[in-house]
Amino acid sequence: MPNPKDRIKKPSAPAELSAETASEAAEERGKSPLDEVMSQAERAYAAYMDAERQVAKAYHENETQVAKAYKRAEAQSSRSYEAKMTQALKDRDEAIAKAAKARENAIQRAEEAHAAAVAAAGNNCDAAVAEAARVRDEQIEKAWQVRDQTIDQAWQIYSKIAR
Repeated sequence: MPNPKDRIKKPSAPAELSAETASEAAEERGKSPLDEVMSQAERAYAAYMDAERQVAKAYHENETQVAKAYKRAEAQSSRSYEAKMTQALKDRDEAIAKAAKARENAIQRAEEAHAAAVAAAGNNCDAAVAEAARVRDEQIEKAWQVRDQTIDQAWQIYSKIAR
């Protein structure tokens, strides 16, 4: 059994030992089987700690990549939303403009129809007044003719009586 004083003190932080330091220490101590096993254990622990750091780094990198992918997806979604909203607003504005144009056209057609109806009513009124005036004039003419005939007859009768 080796002397406890001959044993090398275990380092308080074995993770800080590198594989090279562990192998140098084993060569200095002599190559007892326990020292060899301790040296292997220290190298294995150092390798484990290194692997653990690499795994933590890989998880961190993965988390960073996932965050970047999320931000890209979020940005793409925002761009898509903005594009669709802009298109919807443009479509709405075009529809409103088209409706306003149709309204203006309808108002113009209604005004034209109103003007045509007023003109037609005026023409009809003028024609009716002209016709009524013609009929009146004809009736007055006939009435004058009847009057004249009546006066002539009256004078003829008077002249026959007065002779």
